[in-house]
Amino acid sequence: MTTGPLAPDLLRQMDAYWRAANYLSVGQIYLYDNPLLKEPLKLSHIKPMVLGHWGTTPGQNFIYVHLNRVIKAHDLDMFYIAGPGHGGPALVANTYLEGTYSERYPNIGQNEAGLKHLFMQFSFPGGIGSHVAPTTPGSIHEGGELGYSLSHAFGAAFDNPGLIVACVVGDGEAETGPLATAWHSNKFLDPVTDGAVLPILHLNGYKISNPTLLARIEPEELEQFFRGCGWTPYFVEGDEPERMHQLMAETLNRAIADIQRIQRQARDTQDASRPRWPLIVLRSPKGWTGPTAVDGVPNTGTFHSHQVPIIVDAEHPEHVQSLERWMRSYQPEELFDEDGRLLPELAALAPKGERRMGANPHTNGGNLLRDLRLPDFRASALQVPSPGAIEAEDTRVLGQYLRDVTKLNQAPRTFRLFGPDETVSNRLSAVFEVTDRQWDARTVENDEFLAPAGGVLDAMLSEHQCQGWLEGYLLTGRHGLFNSYEAFIRIVDSMFSQHAKWLKVTAELPWRHKIASLNYLLTSHVWQQDHDGFTHQDPGFLDHVINKKADIVRVYLPPDANCLLSVVDHCLRSRHYVNVVVAGKHPMPQWLEIDAAVVHCTEGIGIWPWASNDQGSEPDLVMACCGDTPTLEILAAVTILREHLPALKIRVINVVDLMRLQPSLEHPHGLTDRDYDALFTRDKPIIFGFHGYPWLVHRLTYRRANHNLHVRGYKEEGTTTTPFDMRVLNELDRFHLVQDAVDRLPHLGTKGAYLKQLVQGKLIEHRHYIGKHGRDLPEIRDWMWRG
Repeated sequence: MTTGPLAPDLLRQMDAYWRAANYLSVGQIYLYDNPLLKEPLKLSHIKPMVLGHWGTTPGQNFIYVHLNRVIKAHDLDMFYIAGPGHGGPALVANTYLEGTYSERYPNIGQNEAGLKHLFMQFSFPGGIGSHVAPTTPGSIHEGGELGYSLSHAFGAAFDNPGLIVACVVGDGEAETGPLATAWHSNKFLDPVTDGAVLPILHLNGYKISNPTLLARIEPEELEQFFRGCGWTPYFVEGDEPERMHQLMAETLNRAIADIQRIQRQARDTQDASRPRWPLIVLRSPKGWTGPTAVDGVPNTGTFHSHQVPIIVDAEHPEHVQSLERWMRSYQPEELFDEDGRLLPELAALAPKGERRMGANPHTNGGNLLRDLRLPDFRASALQVPSPGAIEAEDTRVLGQYLRDVTKLNQAPRTFRLFGPDETVSNRLSAVFEVTDRQWDARTVENDEFLAPAGGVLDAMLSEHQCQGWLEGYLLTGRHGLFNSYEAFIRIVDSMFSQHAKWLKVTAELPWRHKIASLNYLLTSHVWQQDHDGFTHQDPGFLDHVINKKADIVRVYLPPDANCLLSVVDHCLRSRHYVNVVVAGKHPMPQWLEIDAAVVHCTEGIGIWPWASNDQGSEPDLVMACCGDTPTLEILAAVTILREHLPALKIRVINVVDLMRLQPSLEHPHGLTDRDYDALFTRDKPIIFGFHGYPWLVHRLTYRRANHNLHVRGYKEEGTTTTPFDMRVLNELDRFHLVQDAVDRLPHLGTKGAYLKQLVQGKLIEHRHYIGKHGRDLPEIRDWMWRG
């Protein structure tokens, strides 16, 4: 193909721009000095440790220059997501060529000194990593972990009708479960109200040292696969630059025309019927334009080009000349002037201002972020005449508040609820009074709450997609909440980690602006699995979250519905955190009226005077609780102790903000030692009922003075059984708590011994009763606080 949409001068210029990006990419991997090769290359010009990844880079450079052309031609609002794991040199090179990089980092100027700094910082101590990262202008996607690029792209496109997200998917990345599922995100994109995603599958044939599956199946099978997923695939294949430039230009023209036609038709007619969006498959050699062979071993087009194609060090001095020949093949003297500036006719190929992909406002979402319009959560509050007087489903109450949040933020939509088909199960279905689930596939009779422009994204049973969509939504300046079963949020442990790392790094970059917090609501939790059993019992996400930087993570366990309302309202107002909220969905006692709940949640921890009897004296025992079920059982244990040991002085402490347990020097929310000791004393025994694994509380408090701490929580015991029996199996129930308290107070003597025997009899009675009747004892089911 020697003819096509590119005129000869434009073809020559685009090829030169591509060569410039390739030259800068190689320079980043190798060079320490002599950035323009003004003198013969020497070993001293090479970095002592050469690190990086070349294989995907030239293909991504090729894509970037072609996207620049269509942006300029059609004045597109478009940015680039780099899915391949280590394409960092490409995105750094291109944002440098378009000028964005130097604007963000003025010390890396558009001159020879700037080029030297650009090269030296790459994979160098104190510099930048080899993958696309938060430090890369135009990026919303961390390149170090594979599988989530397409999910992020769709999250960015939701409710952004003028945006096109060009998402480059590596063929190795395409083998991951999340990416393989993400092809179906097109069933959720509304052509009327949303933007578009243009996937570009980069088939370069190899992963680290193995071929990729999609590159080795037959072409018709690959086409059938994408057509079966609902896409219209276009193929760009080859290795001869002139032909590939013309073919890529023609294909991009068709793809952009398809997108514009689909959107125009849908918006003119308000017909959101699911279209077949375009998709591009670019098949090019791995390591394209690199050395054909190294030491007689084929390199370009093989897995050998994946990382550093030529090893250049003191043990391989002959490779210096090989590297020089490779770099000079890009003819840098035709690309840069004597001062190291890209020639003006080439620089003119890049879009201007915010149309540059590295400067697109959506890629620095904090710039676009606006506060949510939030209702007064007190309007959803329960009337609690006295502690424990009523029961309610905490998340059902929250659902009414989220309904009002959704309603207030629909025009334009800036808030969404995400979850893997659990919104109804988690008792949040009140939101469907004001919106639907977003869904652009077929519907049939008896479907509920499905519509192309719905505000809830929960119609795909994939935690990965929900988290990826939400991250893309947040990173482009919007708000959201992810509700999930507690045990299965563990599926996105790694995604949470990457997002937390993103928040940490971007908080340290002055040009990055804070985004809305990533809010998790974990329900259907470990203590409410009477019909699901052991597989649904895992509170370990809390342990995982607390490993991250204290400036980023927050964990809340409200004891009742009014506290839940206060906590979630706070989380939706917050910026640049990961907030984890754990709350139950089954009927539970309600403890605090709304004003008291607000005070308690603001403090994050506190003595409950109405449940304590140590006023005016030192307590004999501290009974602490964190989580709705531990709170219930601690209070039930307190009633038993006070009935049978009325002289015993007990202090009840409830913890909402788990991070209050850490010392103030370790976490911004942590209590000072003085305040902690004032609550928990320095030496009195503490019986602590905790929602999760007991050792987490020990870990958070190990530096405190009072080590007379005895934590009861989940210890991997569970089955399909009654709610109370779950607590008994893990010894978090009121009877075990009473036994534990007596054991810590040897001065109780005979009274303590009789009480222990009494509650042991209750445990035996419980076991016999549930075995016969299949439900808990009436005194457990009907228990109420009578302090």
